[in-house]
Amino acid sequence: MDIILGIALVLAGFYMAWNIGANDLANAMGTSVGSKSLTIKQVIVLAAIFELAGALLFGGNVTGTIAKGIVPLDKIIEISPLIVTVGMLAAILAAAFWITLATFYNLPVSTTHSIVGSVLGFGIICVFYGYITFADIHWPVLINIVASWFLSPFIGAALAYVIFYFVRKRFLVNSENVPGIEKKFVWLQVATACFIAFAHGSNDVANAIGPLYAVFEMYGYTGFGVLTLSQVLLLLGGVGIVIGLSTWGYKVIDTVGSKITELTPTRGFSAQFATASVVLAHSFIGLPISTTHTLVGAVIGVGLAGGLSGVNFKVIKNIVSSWFITVPVAALTCMIIFFPLEWFFL
Repeated sequence: MDIILGIALVLAGFYMAWNIGANDLANAMGTSVGSKSLTIKQVIVLAAIFELAGALLFGGNVTGTIAKGIVPLDKIIEISPLIVTVGMLAAILAAAFWITLATFYNLPVSTTHSIVGSVLGFGIICVFYGYITFADIHWPVLINIVASWFLSPFIGAALAYVIFYFVRKRFLVNSENVPGIEKKFVWLQVATACFIAFAHGSNDVANAIGPLYAVFEMYGYTGFGVLTLSQVLLLLGGVGIVIGLSTWGYKVIDTVGSKITELTPTRGFSAQFATASVVLAHSFIGLPISTTHTLVGAVIGVGLAGGLSGVNFKVIKNIVSSWFITVPVAALTCMIIFFPLEWFFL
């Protein structure tokens, strides 16, 4: 592999990971800050530990799906490995550019949507060139992924609603010391913050390093020193995500933590525990799921448990609108980026 192209891929992967931290992980940890259970600095420390742990222990399952589960790269590799390399570079850059734009406008978007859409865009380019047919794209896998995007907000909302309903009925209703109970739940929310960072690392780090893994494996790289290829890339992605959270994550944290509904430690605990449970379950089966969708759904579920007036539907409308345009925008951007990269490297 050309060394310039290899360096470009690594830098693009790190840039994508940085974006995931600034948007997706910030979204996941926003409830802890919004409920005032943790400060941003404390969230960054916890994320650095548990995000990396989740990435290294479980991240490999989803990485394979992002790398080869959508577009039949093996067929394209037989024709031109360089096309695959340039295509994956274009896919990473397209997804990352869109997330940067969304973060600038404080919108929590799905990084999973973004990378899946951009990889699909590369697949459509390959169909245009005649390398594969539309039938060769792994549509059943794509359908399962897309279905999870629609189901995850509802599952997150339902589970968070049930958890908070139980907490509210058992501990808060008729209590003479609600502030004292909320104070005790701060520690539970700290625990769920660790849980959600672990779950996020297990699933969403693949959005940054999945395309890199496909390319480096294609060229025969199996590891670097004592670490396997997967471990090296997962570590790269995990570090990039934590840096993204610490440098630019405050924008999305503000949206999720304070603008959808009022959050307290009991509400934040309910939303985070529901989200982390759903995401980790999907990581276990190797299915990329949107942490953003799940958590926003969970926050809405918690808000609904307190009555419709507790939810800011105007903010929700803006967030959901950005979800629907993510896949087509990422796919189209990948196509636009691919052709100048092709001209430069091929």
